[in-house]
Amino acid sequence: MTYYRTRTYIAADWTGDYDAVEQLRKWNDSNYWSLSFTDAHDLKQARDGSLNCTIKNSLRDRLNASKTFVLIVGDQTKNLRSGSCVYCPNYNNYSCDNRNIVDFRSYIEFECDKAISDGLKIVVLYNSTRVDKTKCPEVIQKYGIHAAMKEYKYGLVYWNYAAVRDAIMD
Repeated sequence: MTYYRTRTYIAADWTGDYDAVEQLRKWNDSNYWSLSFTDAHDLKQARDGSLNCTIKNSLRDRLNASKTFVLIVGDQTKNLRSGSCVYCPNYNNYSCDNRNIVDFRSYIEFECDKAISDGLKIVVLYNSTRVDKTKCPEVIQKYGIHAAMKEYKYGLVYWNYAAVRDAIMD
């Protein structure tokens, strides 16, 4: 399927950083905020029971329709292993039962590599009050714009809309 590269692709630890993903979507869906993007994940979804290689094919299609890649980095992002073909039931000679090439990268590593090789605009947002590149996957540490999603104000932690908007819309 061919798409124009007009969308924004969001990658994250969907379990540990779901709050940050939802905050981005909230800002995007609101008429009050000026953040506006078309989410690449609205294109199509792979079923949870799919093989990792099938899911990566779906991710590839969404990335092919994207011009901006947003990675949300949380405490566990760098260590995620979900998506590696070591979890596929059978593989032999770097080919799996589904006739795909065995890919030992996690979903996050796969998404980062594809975003870099496709020359997408890269935005790395930290689900934190500071940018801590030691938590960022090494493959993407030197690319794009890095910004914290939160800030301290009056002794409390708040979402930093201005920093996120500036990083994405720059």
